[in-house]
Amino acid sequence: MRLINVTTFRLSVPKHRSRPVIVRCSAASSTVKSYNITLLPGDGIGPEVISVAKNVLNLAGSLEGIEFKFKEMPMGGAALDLIGVPLPEETLTTAKQSDAVLLGAIGGYKWDKNEKHLKPETGLLQLREGLQVFANLRPASVLPQLVDASTLKKEVAEGVDLMVVRELTGGIYFGKPRGFGTNENGEEIGFNTEVYAAYEIDRIARIAFETARKRSGKLCSVDKANVLEASMFWRERVIAIAAEYPDVELTHMYVDNAAMQLVRNPKQFDTIVTNNIFGDILSDEASMITGSIGMLPSASLGESGPGLFEPIHGSAPDIGGQDKANPLATILSAAMLLKYGLGEVKAAERIELAVLDTLNRGFRTGDIYSVGNKLVGCKEMGEQVLKSVDTKTPASV
Repeated sequence: MRLINVTTFRLSVPKHRSRPVIVRCSAASSTVKSYNITLLPGDGIGPEVISVAKNVLNLAGSLEGIEFKFKEMPMGGAALDLIGVPLPEETLTTAKQSDAVLLGAIGGYKWDKNEKHLKPETGLLQLREGLQVFANLRPASVLPQLVDASTLKKEVAEGVDLMVVRELTGGIYFGKPRGFGTNENGEEIGFNTEVYAAYEIDRIARIAFETARKRSGKLCSVDKANVLEASMFWRERVIAIAAEYPDVELTHMYVDNAAMQLVRNPKQFDTIVTNNIFGDILSDEASMITGSIGMLPSASLGESGPGLFEPIHGSAPDIGGQDKANPLATILSAAMLLKYGLGEVKAAERIELAVLDTLNRGFRTGDIYSVGNKLVGCKEMGEQVLKSVDTKTPASV
């Protein structure tokens, strides 16, 4: 697991505050930093993994002189059932006023047949748009402890450590015109628009170049410039921004080839930058190289305001409430919250090391279990991570 130096990362500390609130603790006669965190448990396994991550955040924070004030708000299907909309105005307002937002998961079969504006996924798009987060960072690293869990051959998966930087608020998911209609033959049609403005491409390209610069200095831009005009423009702008980063090696790849290369030779990639829809697909593909989607966190950042941090797995309604979920992706999302959202690197690294230590001690949820390890549920996995967090330097790391 790569521990990234974020002290110089452009988006690591949101601009809407100059410093954390300082709280005096009379009993210990010392000061602690205080942050407001909005929790959005959501649906399915979301409440379970958020509960575990909250406990881990609290402990890691207390050990580093940090206090968290949590406010839990409804979103997704839970909000639909409670209030009638997937993203209540009060939820969005609370999220905007916080220092960071931690999301569990949204969606489920129950709401699949709802009209679009009443689908849980619409709430997520509205949240991203409301928070003005445009850069989605999704790491995909194959941990030595889990290399055998990958569906790829060991020699292919071993050592993979890549980052997908996905543009999050533009492209075909938001482009207009969109909708339904009839064509000149009177046939029903559905249509969407893939459109990008120069500033949207330029800002995500800069984040990707900054990220690649802090990693191995290699950036691959993925597009479909042999067919799509929007991709042709994407490539043109990325090349223009590359002039600002002469120390970063830039390559280009068509998305269909990138999808193939990710399973053929994933170690050739370090940092990938791509548009919204391609990033949605490729980041999920990259996640499975690691052996389980339940291991991977993500961070969504903007130029100012709170970031949005969430595991990339879905709500898994089939196992919701059964104590079978893997909470590690949400715990690692909490670590990204500390690192990228609050600039609290030490507390973040404490959590990252605790996850590694827990895996080294052989604890596994069902999705990453293999013979010889200890099969545990969501709560027990969280308790084991807490034990490792409580040690300054985990013994087995």
